[in-house]
Order: sequence, then structure tokens, then C-alpha cells
Amino acid sequence: MKRTLLPFCILFCMTFAMQAQDQPLINPDDSIRSLLGRVFPNNNPELSSHMNFQFYTSGSAYFTEGELDEAAFKLNRVRLEILGSFSKQFSYHFRQSFNKYSNPHSLDNLSSSIEYAFVDWKMSDRFTFQVGKQNIALGGYEYYVSSIKVREFSEFNNNISCYQAGVTGMLALSPTQELVLQVANNRSGEDEDTYLHGLPAGVAKTKLPIISSVNWNGYFLDKAVQLRYAASWGQLADNKNLYYLTAGNIYEKGPIVTYVDLMYSREGLDSKGIISDLQGPAVNSPVTAQNAEYFTTIANFDYRVHPNWNLYVKGAYETARVYKANGLFDKGLYRTTWNAQACVEYFPMRNSELLIFAHLLYKGHHLTSRAKALGGISPDTQRISIGLVYSIPVF
Repeated sequence: MKRTLLPFCILFCMTFAMQAQDQPLINPDDSIRSLLGRVFPNNNPELSSHMNFQFYTSGSAYFTEGELDEAAFKLNRVRLEILGSFSKQFSYHFRQSFNKYSNPHSLDNLSSSIEYAFVDWKMSDRFTFQVGKQNIALGGYEYYVSSIKVREFSEFNNNISCYQAGVTGMLALSPTQELVLQVANNRSGEDEDTYLHGLPAGVAKTKLPIISSVNWNGYFLDKAVQLRYAASWGQLADNKNLYYLTAGNIYEKGPIVTYVDLMYSREGLDSKGIISDLQGPAVNSPVTAQNAEYFTTIANFDYRVHPNWNLYVKGAYETARVYKANGLFDKGLYRTTWNAQACVEYFPMRNSELLIFAHLLYKGHHLTSRAKALGGISPDTQRISIGLVYSIPVF
């Protein structure tokens, strides 16, 4: 019996910290009563001030090519957020993660552990202005949805530094369509902190490290069909630009949530670092790759088989290539990645953010001859996780 319980206990776990942006831990519009509301049921419901706390722990077994590497427990995420409004026109949102470094970044002069620190100004019924640290306005469902609903992100989304200081204008074109215009930093720290091996020789830093985005969100068929499309442009270094085309196609009705995301980036410098990381020990002086190109397709199907049970399967196919030869990097494809997942989720209490799950992950990597010539190594990996997430509305 002890031998049976031991491996089960070792596998009590969840997933990696997320990089892609997400919604509030608990939306103030949800019907979940806060702890303060339960203690003081007659408290003024019009007081717009909310505090949420998220606790996320897991135990996972990690495998490489089918061989066990490690089985351990982890506190994947502990986050605190405060949001609300101080008038009919102004609202605020602050969120801090206790799993990130607290050193201040040089560009935005803010601790890297702060994810959100912004104020919204509702200038009219149709236009809202947002300023502060916020998410970059990309498209796609995986990028947008609350992170507690994602056990493993695609490599594309996991390598985006999505929380940046900037300004955003949101225009309601109609009750079901929204246009978002944004200008934000494309990084938080210096170039040496952003790129895997710093700036390549002969590449000068930019004086405008920003990214501009146009985002359109539409809801159709009584909001069962949701479309989240965006195009972005930014400057990574002098004459080194960044382009994003991102699209989310979602169907959500009744017990079913399914989506297909398409994510594309064309980068004058390898900001994600995936191609640059393929340089092996044989490369004496590794450099950051230039002219990198990434494409990702994500497909997901959720089915709520019971109010207390949810099942989903998910897959992602990703490519990494160089579109123009530079230094050690020839033009062409370098790596393809398959990401396959299956998950069972159990909600012990209805109308609660308490979640227990079991999750299986397989990542298959294929390196082309170009990547192997650099000494690149990228074995297949697997993970088995059992974990618990609890997002608590404090008040």
C-alpha cells in the first residue's frame, strides 16, 4: 500500500509560470461571494474595491525521452491583485506575483514582479483610455484567457514578455465589436537582459523600444463565436523590426469551449531566444540570431461533462526558422515542435475557483540539419502533473 501511495503523492502538482497575459484572477462581476462578504453580508455592495488571492501548487514528474529526470513539488504561482474604481469614470487594476524577481527593470522603473499597474479612464460610453503597466494587445484565446485555465502554454506565448508599460485606447464599435489601439514598450530591461546573447556585433540599440498594436475583438451568434485578431509592429534595435499577426477563433456555448489560435512573428532579432538557444558547446562565441520567424497553430477542445468535472485535449504545432541568412545562421527551417496535452479537472465546490486536476503533457521536437550543425540538442520531453489551484475573493 505504501508503494502505491508514494508515487501518487510525488505527482501532486501543476504547471509552469505563465508568460501570456490573462484576465483578473476573479472577475468582480462573477457571482462568487468574497470572504468579507460572507462575514459581513450587509456590507455596501456598491463599494468598488476587490482583492483576490491566487494559490497554485503542484507536484510533477518530468521525463526526457521516456526516462525520469525529476519528481518534485512546486509552488507554481502565488499572486495578489487589487482592482476596483474610485469614480464612475476611473478604475484601477494592480497585480503582483510572488514567484518573480523583485529587481526593478531599467526601462519601466518597476519591479519585474508587478504584472498589472494601470488606471482606466472611461471617457464616454464607447471609449476607454488605459495607462500604466498592462498586457500587450495581441490576439488569440490562449494568450488572453486566465492562466488558471492553461496547464501548458505554447512556446510562442510562453516566450512573450507580455506585461509592459504603455497607453491603450479601447473603442466600442458596437455592443459586440471592439477596436483596441495601443503603444507600449516591447521590453522592460536593457538589451542584454532581453536577448539571449545580447545585441549582435554591428547592431545598434534602438531609441524607440516600443510596439504598436491594432486589435479587433468581435462576438457573434449570441457571443457563442468570438474572434480576437491583432496586428503589431515594433522596433527591437536600429533597423531591426518586429511584426506580429495573431488570431483567435473561439466557440463557447454550453459545456463546450473550443478554439484555434494562429500566431506569427517576424523578428529582426530573435526576441524569443528559441533559435539562438540551439547553439551548442562547439560554438565558442554564441550570438543572438537575427531574422527569426516563428509560426504556431494551437487547437483546444474543452467539454464540461458535469458541473464538477471538465475534460480537455489540446495540441500545438510550432515552427522556428530564419528568413534571411546571418552569421552562423543559414536561411531555412531549424526546428518543429509538437505539443499534445490531456487533462481532467475536478471542481469540488460549485461557484468556486477551487480546482484539482491531473494533466499529461508530451512535447516532441525535431531539429533540421541546420540546427544540428550548430550543435543543437532538443530531446522529446514528457510531464505528468497533479495539482491544485485556488483563487480566493478576499473582499
